[in-house]
Amino acid sequence: MKSIVIPAGRTAPEFGKVTLWPNQTGLKVEITILSEPQGREAEGWRTGIALDASSSMQDAYGRRLLGKVPPALLQEYATKGWVEERQADGRPLRVFQRAAYDDAIARGHLKFTPNTVEPCAREWIAYLAGNLDAHGETAVIYWACGSGEQIEVLGDIGEDRAAQTAIHGPIQTTFGVQTHLLPALRYFADRFTAARRGMYLFITDGRIDDFEAVTRYSTQLAQAIEAGQRHPLKAVLIGLGDQIDPTQMEALDTLDTGTAIDVWDCKYAGEIRSLRDIFAEVVSEHQTVAPTATVYDHQGAVIKRYTDGVPARLQLELPPGLHGLRTRCVGATHPPVTFASSLIAGISPCRYGINYSATNHHQSRIRPFLSSLSAETGNYLVSRLLLNSAKSTCNQ
Repeated sequence: MKSIVIPAGRTAPEFGKVTLWPNQTGLKVEITILSEPQGREAEGWRTGIALDASSSMQDAYGRRLLGKVPPALLQEYATKGWVEERQADGRPLRVFQRAAYDDAIARGHLKFTPNTVEPCAREWIAYLAGNLDAHGETAVIYWACGSGEQIEVLGDIGEDRAAQTAIHGPIQTTFGVQTHLLPALRYFADRFTAARRGMYLFITDGRIDDFEAVTRYSTQLAQAIEAGQRHPLKAVLIGLGDQIDPTQMEALDTLDTGTAIDVWDCKYAGEIRSLRDIFAEVVSEHQTVAPTATVYDHQGAVIKRYTDGVPARLQLELPPGLHGLRTRCVGATHPPVTFASSLIAGISPCRYGINYSATNHHQSRIRPFLSSLSAETGNYLVSRLLLNSAKSTCNQ
């Protein structure tokens, strides 16, 4: 049964992940309540961040020069022996020595691109090291170096050193000619086999060249985890920019491993609302966010009751013809009752790769799908999910 994952930017900030499954009897909805691991679920984590170092990332690391050297200054550099003329692939190539670069930069003719990776990476490192990692240090590597299959280890970095850590891309190797994710995934999986739990972030800006190898290995990991042969881990792929392959992101996020283990969570950087979003799928079925709750339909009839704790992962089966839900949680403590209204709107099956040509009757129950969460009083949490049955098209 094909699923739709609602983009985080279209959900209430209290939601971790909202997933819809249309079926013959209605619509299944799963909502995770965004919360950092609590109690025993917060123990034994090891963490890591893998930063894409393929050649397309040079701009983002501030390693590419912009500008133009005037002809007169080029002649001056040539006279000083600071410029060489070579042939590359049958074409002339001008190679600057370091002295020429330094001089052109000093005169203001050239400048490096801004390093947009460093501030974000420092924030992620500090968060994981300070809030989750059992040893207080996050392992940081560059991946997709050299041939695309190499990695370069930056080191294990604690929260106190994150703000001073220089993150400029690989030094011992070169920026990669391809983007191979498997070596980075294997690095963390092999290094932290003894860790009770693992959380590893992989940052990339383009298409993954060894995608099939990654899915095969991820399936093997899931099977080993389910069989109790290794501890669980969560891999989060974060896509930067507009060159990300959405087909690969969706396929990895919904990878069918033949098990109940979900290894990957894939997110677009522009849709990440806060660093807590990495825990969208890391919620235990045993974790509770309130003592009791009752779910009503739009006419006030009870859909579901939670009398012995409200789980952080809610699963609801919605019957045909349902236009709304109202949920009241009494005594909510996790997360704190500081909710502001938000919504999920204008869901387009075409945009998310869902083809409903054979099941057109499902569309009215899926699009648009609106939700809002708000604090009613003190320890009451009220959420409302509206299913608008108005017709819409994929051209919206």
